Amino acid sequence: MAAARMARPIVRRRGRGGLPLAGWALLIVTSVIALFPMYWLFVNALTPITSTPPLTPILWPAWSLDNFRRLLSGNIYYLNWMINSMIVATAITIWHMIFDSMAGYAFAKRRFPGRNLLFWLMLSTLMIPIHVTIVPLFIVTNRLGLIDTLLAVILPGTANAFGIFLMRQFIQTLPTELEEAARMDGAGEFQVFWNVILPLCRPALAALAIFTFVRHWNDFLWPLIALTRPRNYTLTVGVANLQGEFATDYGVIFAGAALAALPMIAFFFAFQRQFLEGVRMGAVKG
Repeated sequence: MAAARMARPIVRRRGRGGLPLAGWALLIVTSVIALFPMYWLFVNALTPITSTPPLTPILWPAWSLDNFRRLLSGNIYYLNWMINSMIVATAITIWHMIFDSMAGYAFAKRRFPGRNLLFWLMLSTLMIPIHVTIVPLFIVTNRLGLIDTLLAVILPGTANAFGIFLMRQFIQTLPTELEEAARMDGAGEFQVFWNVILPLCRPALAALAIFTFVRHWNDFLWPLIALTRPRNYTLTVGVANLQGEFATDYGVIFAGAALAALPMIAFFFAFQRQFLEGVRMGAVKG
């Protein structure tokens, strides 16, 4: 009897999708910890605060729009900041989708001398900290006369190594027979890319768009250096400048940060499936 009990298999309780209940519990706890700062931000934004915020977290808002009223009535440039951030993030995202997909296609499907060496040199730029490039980037931008314009923020972000790597990884998985069939029908190189490769890259392009939009919507350091007049600020720089020299209205800052987070949250929930697909594609070996 004792031997039969010892040989009896151990049955673990599983939840939906076959994941153990302990795994679900761990995921729930991790999600609560990760999302609580965002929740606290919106709670403070909906609670009238004029001076120092409470040291202990407020778990339930007072449901007041007083902070938002003071934000929009006392900061005439806030809507300008919102529009500037939307222009910058959207323009950079579009350029990324164009340049990164073209470069990814060249590295994935075209053969030319030094292709692998050039790709790894390009990929190695990911190890260069952005702070190293700030000074030369500012010098070039200043000599071009672009300081304090949105172009100063848009042009340096039109392509990057991560986007090229992501598109290359995805395009490598596409069958070469489709390109050969298009060329046999008389299609040129650009027609093959535009009519065959690009439509098949929609999941990768959606993931690239999410990564790029979120990154540049939250970008702070370079817009802080390149933009000088309050009218031209992006949201991150503008909200940071809401802090006063002698007194700070934290309720206004919480309201400004909450409004700045809303487009990013909506963008993520609209394309969350492509976002997760992009995370998976980034792990595919080339």
